[in-house]
Amino acid sequence: MRVVRTVAELRAATKELLAGAAGSAGSSGPTGSAGSIGIVPTMGALHEGHLSLVRAARADNAVVVVSIFVNPTQFNEPADLDAYPRNEERDTRLAADAGADIVFAPSAAEMYPEGFATTVSVTGSITETLEGASRGASHFDGVATIVAKLLLAALADNAYFGAKDAQQVVVVKRMVADLGIPARVVVCPTSRDADGLARSSRNVRLSAADRSRALAIPRALTEVAAAVGAGEFDPQRLRALATEILAAEQIEAEYLAFVDPESLVPVTSTHQPTLFALAARVGEVRLIDNIELRDGAESA
Repeated sequence: MRVVRTVAELRAATKELLAGAAGSAGSSGPTGSAGSIGIVPTMGALHEGHLSLVRAARADNAVVVVSIFVNPTQFNEPADLDAYPRNEERDTRLAADAGADIVFAPSAAEMYPEGFATTVSVTGSITETLEGASRGASHFDGVATIVAKLLLAALADNAYFGAKDAQQVVVVKRMVADLGIPARVVVCPTSRDADGLARSSRNVRLSAADRSRALAIPRALTEVAAAVGAGEFDPQRLRALATEILAAEQIEAEYLAFVDPESLVPVTSTHQPTLFALAARVGEVRLIDNIELRDGAESA
C-alpha cells in the first residue's frame, strides 16, 4: 500500500494499479471489479465503522482509496478543528490491513490552494434541517465541496459511506446527481459495537459512566421501531417514548426527528417510509444516530 499527498500522485497511482489489475484479470481480485476505483472518504481517527467500508470497497473494486483529510470547512469552531484526533501512522496501518491500496492524505493547501474560491452548496430541506439546523448550512457546504473534490481527485467509480450519517448521505447523493459526477454512492449499514452503540470517533471521549448512559440512544431507536411494528404511527407519541427513554439516563435530545428518508421533510405518520434521527449530548460528547422505519420494519 502507498501513501500519496497530491492529486497528481493519486491519479498516477490509481492508473498504475488499474493497469496492473487489467494485466492480471482473471487471476485474482474481486469479481467484476476490473477497471473500477472505490473511495472511502474519512477524516482519519479510523475505527471499525470505517474499516467495514474499506472492506466493502475491497469486495467491489480493483483499486481502493482511503482519503484521510481533516476538512477545515466542516468545523464551526477552530478549537474543534485543532482538537480533532490525528494519527496518520495508525490510520494508514489500519487502512492497509482492511484492504486499501492507497491512502490519500493531502494537506489543506493541496485541497484548498491559494485563490480557491468555489463552494458546492446543496440547498433546501436536506441541508436546513437536523444537523443543518444545529450546525449551520455551511457545514454541508463543507461536506459537499470536499466530497466533490475527492471524487474528482480519485476519478472514483464508487464512494462508500455509513448509514449513521444519514443526512450526509442524502446531501452527497443529491450533489452527485445534480453535478452529474459519474460515481455511485454506496451506503453501508451503521457499524455498531456489541452493546448497540453506533461506532464513532467521538466514542473514545466518553467516560465509562457516560458510555453506559449513551446506550439509551440505540435503545430509544429500537423501542421506537418496536412501537411502529406494533402499530403506533403517530410521531408525537413516538417522540414522547424516545424522550422518556433518554430522560431515564439524564439525556436531553437536541432533536428527535421523524422525516422522509429522501427529502428529510417531517412526516405526519410513520405509516410511510420514515427516518427517525436523533442527536444528543452525553456529558461533553455530541452523538447522532438513526433508524429507518419502513411499514413497521426497521433498518439501522
